[in-house]
Amino acid sequence: MAQTMTTISATSGNTVSKRGAWREWIEIAVAFALILAVVWTPRPWQRILWVIAAAALALMIYASFDDRRAMGLRTANLWRSMWIPALALGLSAIAILVASRLHTLYLPPGGPFVFIESYLAYIVWTGVQQFLLQSFFLLRFLRVSASATAAALAGGALFAAAHLPNPILTPITLLWGSAACLFFLRYRNLYSLIIAHAVLGITVALTVPGPVDHNMRVGLGYITYNPYARIHAHRPALPPSAQP
Repeated sequence: MAQTMTTISATSGNTVSKRGAWREWIEIAVAFALILAVVWTPRPWQRILWVIAAAALALMIYASFDDRRAMGLRTANLWRSMWIPALALGLSAIAILVASRLHTLYLPPGGPFVFIESYLAYIVWTGVQQFLLQSFFLLRFLRVSASATAAALAGGALFAAAHLPNPILTPITLLWGSAACLFFLRYRNLYSLIIAHAVLGITVALTVPGPVDHNMRVGLGYITYNPYARIHAHRPALPPSAQP
């Protein structure tokens, strides 16, 4: 793993000489500022900023010329890395067992199809989050950091900061974000991380009461959360544009 990280770091250094470290830092700062603006802006301006942020990020990703391998959009190492979502499933089973004993477990009524429908948007959103964390921010941190480990930790810290001030999600995303970046450096496969993220996120939604984590909201949504606005105390976190 150390050898793999060293190779990646060296390759990233060559990329910096062509792009310039200043450009990497500007893109990191602008992208994160746009994300924070979306998270902390009330409606209806939030929807407008969401479109602007999505367009700006898409443009920066297109202009970076990172190939599919670098971005982890490949099937290579998928099966080798499937132990990560398997571990997530194991942790999920333990959390569900504990929540059932504490009477905090919430399962959406209506059977498996309703369950999938309820969390489908969240599963898609986990894919977007992992893509931004690994395929955008981590790649840029790799090109400006002294080591691949430092880049992974920086990515995890940024991911956690985007989940402030939620006291449940912030420490969880710090651990998961850092670990996911390290896993990505080892396997360069995004798909297994998306599956694991979806499992862990849905587990939080099922086991932590809505009034405790404010229905997994972050930013302004966490502060303005109204526990009486919804019938159900649990609801998965959705993209800002989809939140009520």
